[in-house]
Amino acid sequence: MKKTILTLGLALLTVISAIAQEGKPAVKVFSNFSYNLTTAEGETAFKEFEIKRAYLGYQYNFDDKLSAKITFDVGADDGSVYTAFLKIATLSWKASGKLTLNFGQVGTKNFKFQEKSWENRYIAKSVQDEHKWASSADAGLTADYKVSNNLSIDAQVLNGEGHKNSQEENGLFRGGFGITYTMSDRIALRLHQDITPRSMYGDSDASQHINTLAIAYNGSSFSLGAEKSKMMNAGNILDNKKDLLSVFGNYTLSEKYSFFGRYDNLASEEDWNLENDGDYTVFGIARKMAKGVRLSVNIQSWIKAEENAEAERTLFLNLVYTF
Repeated sequence: MKKTILTLGLALLTVISAIAQEGKPAVKVFSNFSYNLTTAEGETAFKEFEIKRAYLGYQYNFDDKLSAKITFDVGADDGSVYTAFLKIATLSWKASGKLTLNFGQVGTKNFKFQEKSWENRYIAKSVQDEHKWASSADAGLTADYKVSNNLSIDAQVLNGEGHKNSQEENGLFRGGFGITYTMSDRIALRLHQDITPRSMYGDSDASQHINTLAIAYNGSSFSLGAEKSKMMNAGNILDNKKDLLSVFGNYTLSEKYSFFGRYDNLASEEDWNLENDGDYTVFGIARKMAKGVRLSVNIQSWIKAEENAEAERTLFLNLVYTF
């Protein structure tokens, strides 16, 4: 499998090199070293090097209105061998100065605003992405409309299975609608609703709704962000409710160094999902090594909401390079 992935990557890079003068190639790699800080006495601490993710992409402009983008996602999830997925294969059309349509395997709108505000995707996924409330890419259609310089709206109709799975037999679509309001060049607000329709019509079946409110502040030396999301009828089961809270910040120490921290809380009403509820924290320092290269040393912690649970802490060295 690894030879297959290597061959695929080399083939893609060869094609990209051959036509690079006509478009824009891009490669992004996430790698890390981790060391378990909560090993029991007498046991050897778990530690490993990882190539967590590699994105191989290419963007081409047909003219000033039509463009295409393709991205392969190569990763080893849950300890599996490296596997390549087609993450993005999008045709974008700027229908007017205000309206853009994207068709194919597209980037979704659910948490892109929060991920951009967080700024540290190479260290940790945004909270909805981490807990699989939505996928970062899916097959479907998205639309972006600029109402004014301060206000924009967007909508999406998706298969709802993510970029690693095909459409289910029920053929139901997952939809979403969002509003982004830029109060100033420093503060922005985001509202989004995601809907997954029910496929059965029993007394306990219901459409799942995710309502999200997010805010981002970007100052001259620091940035702050927060997200509050509620999932109603989780898993299309009536009255199953989940809540997500994420608060994060970045402080610029100098041209090269910055300090960051984040706190997430995952909870379910009446503790129906207690085994998956808990609190996550990460804090550390990041350094810009060069253009397109960033490194971070940080400590990440997860503590389950169950009574008497102990925190699991891990020391990370994260690295991202883009070219």
